[in-house]
Amino acid sequence: MKNINTIGRYWKKKHGEKVYKVPISISGFTCPNIDGTVAKGGCTFCENESFSPNQVDKSKFKLNLRSVENPHLGKQLLQLQTQFEVTKERLQNKFGAKKFIVYFQSFTNTYAPLDTLKALYTKALGFDDVVGLSIGTRTDSITDETLDYLEELSKTTEVWLEYGIQSVYDETLVKINRGHDFANIEEWITKTKDRNILVCGHLVFGLPDETQEMMLHGVKETIRLNVDSIKIHPLYVVENTLLTNIYKKGKFEPISEELYLDTLVKAIKMIPDDISMSRVTAGISDSTLLSPSWCNDKHKQMYNVKQALLKEGLIY
Repeated sequence: MKNINTIGRYWKKKHGEKVYKVPISISGFTCPNIDGTVAKGGCTFCENESFSPNQVDKSKFKLNLRSVENPHLGKQLLQLQTQFEVTKERLQNKFGAKKFIVYFQSFTNTYAPLDTLKALYTKALGFDDVVGLSIGTRTDSITDETLDYLEELSKTTEVWLEYGIQSVYDETLVKINRGHDFANIEEWITKTKDRNILVCGHLVFGLPDETQEMMLHGVKETIRLNVDSIKIHPLYVVENTLLTNIYKKGKFEPISEELYLDTLVKAIKMIPDDISMSRVTAGISDSTLLSPSWCNDKHKQMYNVKQALLKEGLIY
């Protein structure tokens, strides 16, 4: 039997004990694929305020790379502190957690002026027991200036950029309304790695018209980009997305659990030991999930994933 190099095992080896990610969602952040810069409506699978009025920030204030000022920075810094403190306390009480990575998760967390990013990242790194940052973003939403700053940060703390790759096929990226091509992904991941910043690449299995061969080629290409970690999850359909209409018209059939597990196991066996696995599945356990039904129970999903890997002598 062989232990898979999970991100948890990687952090425990690096920091001497288990490290917990604290997810943060900051108002005012959006995405160039939502605000009309590159597209409208977001990716086809993304639930966002274009479809969900209850998610709309009443201030209508949204940052982008050209924003000149940010009158809501004080509010954002307070949100960051409050969310971190609440989640940290919960993790301490439940698991005895002692070390944390601040995870800027929702929307595109480099899609703002550098001054705003510096203020948020600096505050996050100043919290007690924080050992680093993980920043969720897109490869078309970051600048050389921001990468230069993160390169300096990474010399004294752990810095991850989590890029949504989704697919390595341009035709698929068009189908999901991604707003950029694979050349953009390749360019900016290369630039990030050249600065010695840690990179986690996100891949989605079950995208429209992609075969197992295509999905595995996506893993191969992601490995070629020299990423440090990989996240993989299935495409599932939730209410209030562009994909909802495509699914209801019978033009899209989500991936089966059997095919997903088979593809995932084949993918993990391809991944070198020096690349960690940050995620192997995902789902949502509420009434907004339309399909597939096997994505509604994360505990059962993880059990099935672990069992499939155990059959191959792999321990997640």
